[in-house]
Amino acid sequence: MKLPPPGAVLLLIDLQQAIDHPSWGRRNNPEAEANIARLLAHWRHKGWPVWHVRHDSTAPTSHYRPGQSGHDFKPEALPLPGETIIAKQTNSAFIGTDLDALLLAAGYRALVVAGVITNNSVEATVRMAGNLGFDTYLVEDGCFTFDRKDWTGKHHTAEDVHAMSLANLDGEYCTVLTAAAVLGTEETSR
Repeated sequence: MKLPPPGAVLLLIDLQQAIDHPSWGRRNNPEAEANIARLLAHWRHKGWPVWHVRHDSTAPTSHYRPGQSGHDFKPEALPLPGETIIAKQTNSAFIGTDLDALLLAAGYRALVVAGVITNNSVEATVRMAGNLGFDTYLVEDGCFTFDRKDWTGKHHTAEDVHAMSLANLDGEYCTVLTAAAVLGTEETSR
């Protein structure tokens, strides 16, 4: 099993209070925030880089719009002074931001990604990170998504949407791991 190198950037995506609004529907991975908190504690204890991506929506009705309570970071993922915050307005953290340039200028080539929504901002960011040549790891139980209907109207559970998104990414754009594997508390034969 391939593990992230020590000192990889922990990149947390859109972990804002807006994601808790009931309009999103039923989600998977109810333990995601606890896993993210464990990752954060580990990274901070080691003194490794933690970068936060914040969605600054321009849509008038978005809960992610600046000035709305949903724009605030979730308590489990509050940035500490000195931790980098990247503000984005699209699904990918690389579009319209200087994320790529900042990572390269700091000499960072490996990313450990967690956050929301698995099949939206997480997937878009991980695909781009992989395409840009970053050694990218996605924490499968450190992200979550919601039930969705496909374009034909067929309902899919959040678990199935999450699993398909991970399948789209693993091996081509990133390595998918559990939080326990990243933290070294699990043996897997992936």
